[in-house]
This record gives sequence, C-alpha cells and structure tokens, in this order.
Amino acid sequence: MTDWTKNREAQLAYSYERFAQAKIFVFRKWCEQAAERGALAPTDLSGSCKYGSLFMNQVFGGTICGHYEHQYNVIGGRIVDLSHDAIDVGRLTSPYLHEPDFFAIPEKQASLNGCLPRVERWVAQFMAEIAAAKIDAF
Repeated sequence: MTDWTKNREAQLAYSYERFAQAKIFVFRKWCEQAAERGALAPTDLSGSCKYGSLFMNQVFGGTICGHYEHQYNVIGGRIVDLSHDAIDVGRLTSPYLHEPDFFAIPEKQASLNGCLPRVERWVAQFMAEIAAAKIDAF
C-alpha cells in the first residue's frame, strides 16, 4: 500500500512561477483527457484534484492531503492546490480538511494507482518542456 500522505522528494523546486507553469500544463492535459473521453471541454480544473495533486506531488514533492471531496498538496509547509479556483472547490465548506485515514481505503488506493500511469507521462512531458525552455533561454 502506498502512503500518499508521506513526504516525497521534489524533482523540481517549488516556486510561484513553477506553480503557474504547472497549472497551465495540467489544464492543457485535463482538456486533452476530456477530448479523449468525448466530454465537453472543461472551463477550469473542476474534478481534476486526483490528477493535479498526484502531478504536483511527483514534480514538487511534499505530501498529498485531503478527504472524500477534495485532495491537495502541502509543499514546504504551505497548502498548494492547482484547483483552488475551480468551481467545485469553491462550493466546498472545508476544502482543506485533512483525513489521513481516507488515503488508506483500498478503493482510494486503487483509484490513485489507476491515475498514476497517466500522471507519470504528464510529469515526464512537463519536465522535458521545462528542460527545453531552459535550453531555449540561453
């Protein structure tokens, strides 16, 4: 069983600039995923918190926190949530409640593990784009 609430090492240092780049990237991938499913194009990151929090955890480290309605990251002691301004998160009364036992539920474990292969592809692509941008800057 994976302990998703355990602190993970970062591949890339977290910053506000990197947050903005990650948000744009994940929204692009979220739109692509909607198109693959034949769904309407999303207007924000509503419904993406599993993917977003896994992505941020894989790239920027920290922990994944949350409860049955929402999950987010804590990186360097700060709450980091790619979908903080999404409509679904705005409707929650306690979006940043943390119930660590929730992540031990077998169905939750299976759900996160099911998202992981796609997220790992996203992380590889994001890291390649960041590396390419550094090369282009010189």
